[in-house]
Amino acid sequence: MRTSRVSKDTKRVVQALFSPNRRQTRSQAAANALQRFKYSGSSGADATPDPLPANTPSELSDDSSSLSSVKTEDIEDLFEPPVKKRRRDTETPSTNTSSDAATRTVSGRSSRKVLVKQETPTVASNASKARRQPARKITREDGTVEVQPPSNWETIYAIVKKMREENLTAPVDTMGCAELYWRASSPRDRRFQILIALMLSSQTKDTVTAVAMQRLHTELGDATGSSETSSKAKTEDGEVKDSTLNIENILAVSPERLNELIRTVGFHNNKTKYIKEAAVILRDKYNSDIPSTAEELMKLPGVGPKMAYLCMSAAWGKHEGIGVDVHVHRITNLWGWHNTKTPEETRMALESWLPRDKWHEINKLLVGLGQTVCLPVGRRCGECDLAGKGLCKSEIKGLVPKKKKQATV
Repeated sequence: MRTSRVSKDTKRVVQALFSPNRRQTRSQAAANALQRFKYSGSSGADATPDPLPANTPSELSDDSSSLSSVKTEDIEDLFEPPVKKRRRDTETPSTNTSSDAATRTVSGRSSRKVLVKQETPTVASNASKARRQPARKITREDGTVEVQPPSNWETIYAIVKKMREENLTAPVDTMGCAELYWRASSPRDRRFQILIALMLSSQTKDTVTAVAMQRLHTELGDATGSSETSSKAKTEDGEVKDSTLNIENILAVSPERLNELIRTVGFHNNKTKYIKEAAVILRDKYNSDIPSTAEELMKLPGVGPKMAYLCMSAAWGKHEGIGVDVHVHRITNLWGWHNTKTPEETRMALESWLPRDKWHEINKLLVGLGQTVCLPVGRRCGECDLAGKGLCKSEIKGLVPKKKKQATV
């Protein structure tokens, strides 16, 4: 049986496409083999393809369109996948490099733009991290450990100190424990009065402590427990000349009477017991005076590190440590100076780097700030001079001072 030319050419196409040792691509082999299918207009002995219909455009007789007359769908499937499938897995990065965030376009059924954040941090964020760096320990080559202070602590300290000096309206400024001694008393009695004021101040507001101290100064009375003022404290005109608060009267007064006089302070029952016990210790061991070291003061009942160091500064003028209360502990943590859990941890952290000449004043400085501006509840960041300077880690932005807000209404 005679094989037609079309059958032979078709066989060559299939062999060219599926030959394992072919060097040409499928597209090139198919194109070369299919060249024989194009209409040349000449006749031969063998059977030739039918001529194109009369209404077919002349462009289809070109070599570039030789596949147009082929109706075999299997051959079409052997070529590269459709454009839509090819674009689905490709990503074209944006050429716009002037924007802050790089942009890329993902092609698929629905094109969309995805913003890719830059990994390089901005200058502002670097500066912010540098400002908020807390105190840290550094070990030197010789093995010694040095504590570096927090970043910009001097700037913060100077701003707060100036702000406090310009507005001495906090209760601690006039009714702090260091201000509640009787001015006309002897040095020994003044030291004792400072210690009593500190013992009463625990878990109590300064205003309440001041009222209780005033009652002790004027109403402690004699050993009988009467409510009348001691004759020693009165002049002929009936005015108070001296305080009735001294160690002798504390030893002589009954616990019930003492508890009544200090009933407004927090935990007054325990404080009555501590004061009576401390007076006995002072009489027997310290010649009716208070100890001159913080270690000895902390041996008294109800006296901790905060009271001891504050008493040493106010009563003896010796600055052996920092008195850290809840205000100092809270505010220094808000500033990011350290990350401590208790006031005692805060005291040790501050003493490791804060200059010694500031140990005496930092308590009153930050207590006053905590009573007027940096309140435990409802902080007034808009009234703080640190606002807007990026110095306080916990600043609440957007707050407007009440005075300014009322003025604009």
